[in-house]
This record gives sequence, structure tokens and C-alpha cells, in this order.
Amino acid sequence: MSVGVLLLTHEAVGSALVTAAQHVLPDLPLHVDAVEVPPCADPDIMRDLTATHARALDQGDGVLALSDLYGATPCNIGLSLSELGVRMRCVSGLNLPMLLRVLNYAERPLDELAEIAASGGRGGIFIDHA
Repeated sequence: MSVGVLLLTHEAVGSALVTAAQHVLPDLPLHVDAVEVPPCADPDIMRDLTATHARALDQGDGVLALSDLYGATPCNIGLSLSELGVRMRCVSGLNLPMLLRVLNYAERPLDELAEIAASGGRGGIFIDHA
């Protein structure tokens, strides 16, 4: 089983997270790609580009889209891809713990990975006890 992972983010966020993940896990166990949406990008053009990336990542088990901010253009693009026939789940609130958790459970199916992503993102948040 091999779910593709597509980071849908604002400019420079996705590539930075991939680099950080490779620092922790030099041989990423899943195919990971990032589409970064520039500030003045045409959403229709970005949607077509993102669909192309998602289809390339799909090895038959679907694509997990991880977006940085719910309701923002990158997330909205991800949420619209199922209309284009791309089998995917979209989880927002992307952070490094979320990505690492997904990569550590690479053998899990798409729906389970979406839940693991959300759990990993929440679990990576810590408040000091001042």
C-alpha cells in the first residue's frame, strides 16, 4: 500500500516542511510532493496544476492532501480535487508533527492516514506550564 502525500500550502511552506521531514527521515517512506500557491496565483490554473501533481502521486491507493490553513486557497483547491476524479482526503492545519506522523504510518490506508494526520498535528502542539 502506498498513499501519495501532497502538501498544499502558501509559498515556501511546503518545501520547507519536506526538507525538515527529510532531515528526520532521510529516506521518506511515501512519495511526497508540494504545491505552493503564490499570493496572486490564478486559482483555476493552480487547481489544474495541483490535479496533475495529485494524479502523478496516486499509485492506486489515493492521495492524502495536507494543507496549511483551512479556508485558504491551497486548502480550497485540495477540497475541490475530488470533483476532478482524484481519490483523496484533505486534512488542514499542516505542521511538521502531522507530516512525520503520516510518514511513520506509511503502510496504513488513505482514510486511516487522514485520521493519523489529524491526531499527529494535534499531538504535536505543546503548551508550557508557566
